[in-house]
Amino acid sequence: MVTLGSLLLWALVYTYCGLCACIELLKLLWSLGTKPGKTFQWLIRENPPGCLNDPSLGTHCYVRIKDTGLRFHYVAAGERGKPLMLLLHGFPEFWYSWRHQMREFKSEYRVVALDLRGYGETDAPIHRENYRLDCLITDVKDILESLGYSKCVLIGHDWGGMIAWLAAICYPEMITKLIVINFPHPSVFTEFILRQPSQMIKSAYYYFFQMPWFPELMFTINDFKTLKNLFTSQSCGIGKKGCRLTAEDIEAYLYVFSQPGALTGPINHYRNLFSCLPLQHHEVTMPTLLLWGEKDPFLDVEMAEITRMYVKNQFRLTILSEASHWLQQDQPDIVNKLIWTFLKEESRKRE
Repeated sequence: MVTLGSLLLWALVYTYCGLCACIELLKLLWSLGTKPGKTFQWLIRENPPGCLNDPSLGTHCYVRIKDTGLRFHYVAAGERGKPLMLLLHGFPEFWYSWRHQMREFKSEYRVVALDLRGYGETDAPIHRENYRLDCLITDVKDILESLGYSKCVLIGHDWGGMIAWLAAICYPEMITKLIVINFPHPSVFTEFILRQPSQMIKSAYYYFFQMPWFPELMFTINDFKTLKNLFTSQSCGIGKKGCRLTAEDIEAYLYVFSQPGALTGPINHYRNLFSCLPLQHHEVTMPTLLLWGEKDPFLDVEMAEITRMYVKNQFRLTILSEASHWLQQDQPDIVNKLIWTFLKEESRKRE
């Protein structure tokens, strides 16, 4: 049954989607007017840069999930049999965004950095329905079991943080500790993205991504200029005081996302979000660490503190004033130290 609330929700989504599309169209026209010969020129990188095969990061592995038939790619570091640390990246990233953490934690953990469904070398189903939140959450459980583990420390950044929160809610028995970087509890996020004008503006790409094919096109113009700017520009990239990406790091991202069709799977993650709303106000029951870069241009820092309401166990929040959205790459030494401190703390129930 269609309710007034659902009609208002979809009216908002499609109206704002149309507005965002108009803005992106103006950007495209401006590019055509100023750089007509370069706008639709982009290069498919045929060979991976050496950093993607750096042995210090671990071993490239694959696992096929029995129920779905999907093959997942991951890079594993640390000895088999050690406690599992499972890493979920954000958008537009892939396993390599965790390189600093893989080197750091492999001494005491079996560290597994996953390519999420649709990303990198992991299989990318064609239909957008295959990227529903329930499918993405089940992927976490299936991968954990396929690796031979019943529990893990789960770490997620950005959209991977959304999946990590929901996995912790749905499968609390499988997660000993939860660590999320720059993403609030899903209930807080969905409240803000629908009702807070400032967050609606910051999350404009969520609405724009509801369109077919056009978002993928905008990422490719001028040889993936948008992708490069996300990590390097003054407005949203890693700042001067951060650990800036090298030319080879940037080339690693360009190699992955320049492959034919490589952007559709990642963007499909967002194309199912609004059909899943509203999310239930479920609480998290395991010890939780939330790390936040205050200079994040995509997420209101206010959401970080409100998240505290939804964690019914130890909750630690650290906001880094000079850090960007790409926190684990921006300030790896500080992030690693904070994670170590949290992991070594005794779990205790909040009274």
